[in-house]
Amino acid sequence: QLQLVESGGGLVQPGGSLRLSCTPSSRFNLVDFAVGWFRQAPGKEREGISCISVDGSTTKYEISVNGRFTISRENAENTVYLQMNSLQPEDTGIYYCAMNWRPPADICTVTDGTYEFWGQGTQVTVSS
Repeated sequence: QLQLVESGGGLVQPGGSLRLSCTPSSRFNLVDFAVGWFRQAPGKEREGISCISVDGSTTKYEISVNGRFTISRENAENTVYLQMNSLQPEDTGIYYCAMNWRPPADICTVTDGTYEFWGQGTQVTVSS
């Protein structure tokens, strides 16, 4: 059974940065997966915020994070990162990574129904 491990969340002041990481359990190879990041703010539904395709050629961002967040994949490290800059209080929430097994290499989506595997989430709090 594939497990995903997220890390990097925490408390940060407005304008600060965090980098989230997502790694599949050891016997699974990241190269087989497209990866998405989702977040659930308090009292709101989970929303897709970014994704990256298997070959890394396609990335997508939800409009509110575009230009502030950057998704990347380091297959040699078996890790996907979400670099989050200029964080604002409205970015507060639980952040989840998710993986989609062997989609077309250049496609990704921020639709949560696409993803078969999910992490437990990591809390991000932006507050002064």
